[in-house]
Amino acid sequence: MGRLTTHVLDIAAGRPAPGMRIRLTSLDTGAVLGEFTTNADGRLDAPALQGEDFKSGRYELLFMAGDYFRRIGAISGAIDGDGPDFIDEVPLRFGIKDASQHYHVPLLVSPWAYSTYRGS
Repeated sequence: MGRLTTHVLDIAAGRPAPGMRIRLTSLDTGAVLGEFTTNADGRLDAPALQGEDFKSGRYELLFMAGDYFRRIGAISGAIDGDGPDFIDEVPLRFGIKDASQHYHVPLLVSPWAYSTYRGS
């Protein structure tokens, strides 16, 4: 049975990112499918989607990275220390083609950069 999972690594600190809020939205319908917070290991306690809810389509995971970095007191992304942070909300848009597979969509993030990949 297919499922969608994620985790977040704070690559500036070299550790998981606990307490980061994440919103999952269907881009096909515009419906918010869930709101989550990462656990101490930077993961969700359960898949974001699974079973009958896990369908082919286009999705967005929106990671509230700026809130996380402000909460832990990380260096501001603003060049002079005043003004907006460089990294704030991180939207990852992706497609699910085969709903029988496991799609793992992690975020590697710092106050200055982010990346993702399709994991397993």
